Amino acid sequence: MEKTWSQVELIREAFHYQSRFEGSTMVFKIDFPVTEHPLFPSLVNDLALLSQTGFRVVIVPGAKEWIDSVLEEYQIPSLYNGTVRITSKEAMPFVQMAAFHSATRFITGFSGSRVDAVIGNFIRARGLGVIGGIDMENTGTVDKIYMDSLRRVIDLGMVPILPCIGCNSSGRPYNVPSDEIALAAAVQLKAAKLFIVSLSGGLRKDMHAVPSCAEAGENSRSIRLTPQEAARVLESNAVYRGNKAFCELDLALKASCAGVDRVHIIDGGEEGAILKELFSNLGSGTMLYADEYESIRGIRSRDIPGLIRLMEPLMQQGILVRRSPEDIQAKKEDYSVFVIDNQIHACAALHDWGEGQGEIAAVAADPDCAEMGLGRRLVHYLIEKAVRKRYKRVFVLTTSTQDWFESLGFREAPVDTLPEKKRCLYDYNRNSKVFALDI
Repeated sequence: MEKTWSQVELIREAFHYQSRFEGSTMVFKIDFPVTEHPLFPSLVNDLALLSQTGFRVVIVPGAKEWIDSVLEEYQIPSLYNGTVRITSKEAMPFVQMAAFHSATRFITGFSGSRVDAVIGNFIRARGLGVIGGIDMENTGTVDKIYMDSLRRVIDLGMVPILPCIGCNSSGRPYNVPSDEIALAAAVQLKAAKLFIVSLSGGLRKDMHAVPSCAEAGENSRSIRLTPQEAARVLESNAVYRGNKAFCELDLALKASCAGVDRVHIIDGGEEGAILKELFSNLGSGTMLYADEYESIRGIRSRDIPGLIRLMEPLMQQGILVRRSPEDIQAKKEDYSVFVIDNQIHACAALHDWGEGQGEIAAVAADPDCAEMGLGRRLVHYLIEKAVRKRYKRVFVLTTSTQDWFESLGFREAPVDTLPEKKRCLYDYNRNSKVFALDI
């Protein structure tokens, strides 16, 4: 029964995100090593599925590692100015060959799914010139995205692929970093999402200096960061800025600051990572979000079925007292919900019993979001609300969650310390324990 319920919830989440983002543009910057991974065909199939179901997919393939390999094979030095490749005149033909080879891998993959894809010259570039006294030669930067051409391809239902090559107005080719192309394309297309797909392992709290307030999931993966938190991570790890994970985070932060609402850093070696990140709340990678992704707010009448759905398993187990929709409606102003992407994932109430005391009740959270601590965050929110209302104390009645409330600072108290109105309604058959917190 539990497994079936979990599957139903997963389907609900998938439909929710499908309806929310269908028709939106998503840019995928995919590193070259991902294309050599055994799961690459599966990843391309997932991208094809997105394209076939109404998402506007744009691919920016990375080619750095393949370019290095090709240059080494032909005994041409790979020179860098910091992290930026210096593309010599001698190297440029081989860079072009490697860039288009990398892009062609996606064409091959999409052909098996009957999705049309186009490798195009969508980038006008200009040379970087001399930086710090070093001539960058045929290395360039994005001067312009040919938006009309790009949109025409997308409107035809085709997947545009943007290799790391751009030409200037006179036709001279330049090697342009794929990070820059992905950033420019996502910003100018007003993409709903930018995905950064690699095999770097992503950002983990057990390996990198990440703010303690940032949420972590399994394997210490950072689930999501605000742009402010991302900036603090980069500042705290400045000495490691050449590290792949931080380069990805830096690109994500630039995109977020440039107006891309959501940027996702995911592991291209994980089965179904793109679909899990797109169609579930916890995802599979790290998300930078600048829009109103989650919030705590009061409930509306249309929220009540969602509250009942969350509380029903706990009411069946006797952990929560049974409440009807009419009961909740009558005390609607007391309830708060934790909303993620307009979906309710936790609820709780603060009831005023007079004598300067409030009861925190009906605490329920989606078990699939357990590691996010939604119930804990709601209780803290209600404690702060009680402080603003000048309550002296908040209390809870519980039969089985006393350890959890103790971890939040609550201590056991006698029944006779309850406000008189609540004491009169106390159910001695249920024999709930009272835990209270002075505020």
